[in-house]
Amino acid sequence: MFDDLPGLLDDLRSLYEDLHAHPELSFAEHRTATLLGDRLEGLGYTVTRHVGGTGVVATLDNGVGPSVLLRADIDALPVTEETGLPYASIVRSLGEDGREVGVAHACGHDMHAAWMIGAATLLARQTARWSGRVLIVLQPAEELASGARAMIEDGLFERFGTPDVALGQHVAPAPAGTVYTRPGVTMAATDALRIVLHGRGGHGAAPERTVDPVVMAASTVMRLQTIVSREVAPTDAAVVTVGTLHAGTKENIIGDDAEMTLTVRTFDPHVRTHVLAAIARVAEGESAAAAAPAPPEVTTFQSFPALTNEPGATARVAAAFAGHFGPERALVAPPATASEDFGLYAERGGIPSTFWFVGGTDPELFARALRSGRLAEDVPFNHSPRYAPVEDPTLATGVEAMVTAAMCWLGG
Repeated sequence: MFDDLPGLLDDLRSLYEDLHAHPELSFAEHRTATLLGDRLEGLGYTVTRHVGGTGVVATLDNGVGPSVLLRADIDALPVTEETGLPYASIVRSLGEDGREVGVAHACGHDMHAAWMIGAATLLARQTARWSGRVLIVLQPAEELASGARAMIEDGLFERFGTPDVALGQHVAPAPAGTVYTRPGVTMAATDALRIVLHGRGGHGAAPERTVDPVVMAASTVMRLQTIVSREVAPTDAAVVTVGTLHAGTKENIIGDDAEMTLTVRTFDPHVRTHVLAAIARVAEGESAAAAAPAPPEVTTFQSFPALTNEPGATARVAAAFAGHFGPERALVAPPATASEDFGLYAERGGIPSTFWFVGGTDPELFARALRSGRLAEDVPFNHSPRYAPVEDPTLATGVEAMVTAAMCWLGG
């Protein structure tokens, strides 16, 4: 199945570097979608564009057999790249708040797209070895947790049929050449919250005449840290991270309000309910303690469930990976507190799905960092401005993984 892969790698490297140098934010992936759609059309796929906004769906029918959904996300992040790569992004764009931001593929979605083109190429060239339907989904806006929902609500299953299984993969800060599967709950549920704390502004020289929202916000941020450490059992898991905090306009002005946004990651629905309630309680308590003139506003602006891999489908893929890569390269993934909207395809379609990880870090760098206890310092994680997977053997491994998984169903 992979005899043609070595001859494809130079082209896939060029595609990956092109995508990396030209990242586009969520729901603005116009160039990316056009480029990838054209590639798939050239391979003989039937391509439908603008599904769920900037999403692309490509199908290839090859006789009677299962329908397999293969998904890759294609959006980038509002991050200014600091990798120093010759093909590093210098793109700047307007972010959600209308301010100019750097844009980079700091989560590896450019690698996902290149993998998908490689897998689509091999499947199109090797039709004598499989039977059924390949349904390729190039999804926008994974970073907003909105792209999968947008494509589904735009009639993904009604227009292209409900597949028998959904398959997806993500590059990870693990040794390149390795793959990682996990049955059951694999990635955390996510809730994104906005808290607005209301104070009473005034002159910085007379704080006694005000209710200072900056002090209120500082107390709230610190108190939020106690939810996980003091309210969640050590045998459970949760993450509460304050990502933004904005207040005031000048050093000698106490403003009226402070606004913060948070991300909450949980695996268990009961823990999730408790943590969300605790966040609201802390915000209300700190406002009351500060004699705020109005209660806080706590709103959820993004939410999606934990990604849960169907055990049977996962076991099938894990066995195929062990057979293809060998047990030393096909490993078991720990639970990840990062999140994914891939699980919505299974939830909405009522189908099994499985999602796995492919290492993208230079193996020698990873081994040195592990030996010295410097993984956090020396191995950039996804969303870091310094994150970019090594091209080799990451490109080849991801293509092999996607095709190997697809052939679990298509190969008979």
